[in-house]
Amino acid sequence: MNLKIVLRSLGMLLACECITLLVPLVTALIYGDGDFSAFLMTMVALLIIAIPLMLVKPKDQNIYPKEGFTIVALGWLLISFFGAFPFYLSGAIPSFVDAFFESSSGFTTTGSTILNEIQSLPHGILLWRSFTHWVGGMGILVLTIAILPSMGMGSMQVMKAESPGPIVGKIVPRLGASAKILYSIYLGLTVILTILLMLAGMNFYDALLHAFGTLGTGGFSNKNLSVAAFDSALIDGIVTTFMILSGINFSLYYFVLKGNLKTFWKDQELRLYLFILSAATVLIMVNLLFTGYYTSVGTAFRYTSFQVASVMTTTGYATADYNLWPMFSQILLLTIMFIGGCAGSTGGGIKVIRFFIAFKSIMCSFKRIIHPNACYVVRLNGKKIDNQTVQGVTSYFFVYFLVFFAGVIIISLNNFDAATTISSVIGTLNNIGPGIEMVGPMGNFSQFNDLSKITFSLLMIIGRVELYPLLLLLIPELWKKN
Repeated sequence: MNLKIVLRSLGMLLACECITLLVPLVTALIYGDGDFSAFLMTMVALLIIAIPLMLVKPKDQNIYPKEGFTIVALGWLLISFFGAFPFYLSGAIPSFVDAFFESSSGFTTTGSTILNEIQSLPHGILLWRSFTHWVGGMGILVLTIAILPSMGMGSMQVMKAESPGPIVGKIVPRLGASAKILYSIYLGLTVILTILLMLAGMNFYDALLHAFGTLGTGGFSNKNLSVAAFDSALIDGIVTTFMILSGINFSLYYFVLKGNLKTFWKDQELRLYLFILSAATVLIMVNLLFTGYYTSVGTAFRYTSFQVASVMTTTGYATADYNLWPMFSQILLLTIMFIGGCAGSTGGGIKVIRFFIAFKSIMCSFKRIIHPNACYVVRLNGKKIDNQTVQGVTSYFFVYFLVFFAGVIIISLNNFDAATTISSVIGTLNNIGPGIEMVGPMGNFSQFNDLSKITFSLLMIIGRVELYPLLLLLIPELWKKN
């Protein structure tokens, strides 16, 4: 383990977090709500730690897979830890465990909360809470690569360890340029959404916070009733559209900007993602109409499409209490919670591409039973998927459910009902936010004990970095020199 390159990279990461704190710091100064000092003290603490780490000079500048996974795992733990300071120091969240939970939920774009009252919080704190979504959505380490000098030769190992999906690549030869392109697209969509929400009736502050939550697929709102507080079909439609756009691989938008629409529309993962969204919307809408929950097709489509997009993209916004929907609709929502968005998107979940590869692999296995001597391969967009990737997907499913069941066992110590216990783990591990029953769209996580909140925080981070980085910290082999 090259600890010096790890420490230097972590220093850069903390410096980047310090830079992001300038946004809520200025907001606190403008509104004068009294939370300015909390951000300033956090920035000072970050600089005191970051500067010495950045001055470390490793002899070997290379970042290998071992170092890459370590940087990502420790990095996400550190940014979540220091991200809790403004909440705690300002007094907005008196318990540090609760503050760490809220920070982890923000950066991992989960959107779970322990807060019962949101609208009375200072403007700077609310902006920081939503801004963590935007920063964490594309990946704070990807942001670090984009805006700070190179983290060392082999920064691709960091991007591979942090970026969602089993296949990670550069859209242009230089990694730094790729990161800048991705964040430029991300920023552009954020600006467009903010303007559209303002035209739909929101003020600038509300529009900006909801743009952060939508594009980052996080779901934090500055309203107690979430997006439902605006009671606007137009706002619902705009947010639904951009939640769906945020669940798409951002690399595909680069091809659109280059005029290569053919590559965009022929992407098999995108097609499957849109098909699942459409099918779930139609099935739930029909169920709600036939059971008489809604009597108007327009009303049913408005609330169903919003909630399906919110759940599958793991955004977590709510305009309806789906706890009251028929069981069929609730089960469908729970199902798509596992699926999530596309690889390379800001959405959480297992990812559409893994289900696609797993299904193709199973079909190949069936065919080999019928024709033992035939050669079958898994293909994605006409290209062969190597066996290592296919095996990696299989391993991912196995590890995922090990973590899931371990989480359920720990959370069951609260002795809450099964639906609350299971869906709370689904909601945090898949970075969705709400579940059903006590943690449904109108509930929160405040009633859980501290052990559960710490477990949820770790589950959120494990889910965001796609299992392996954090789990690898527990493997002794990682820390050996050879």
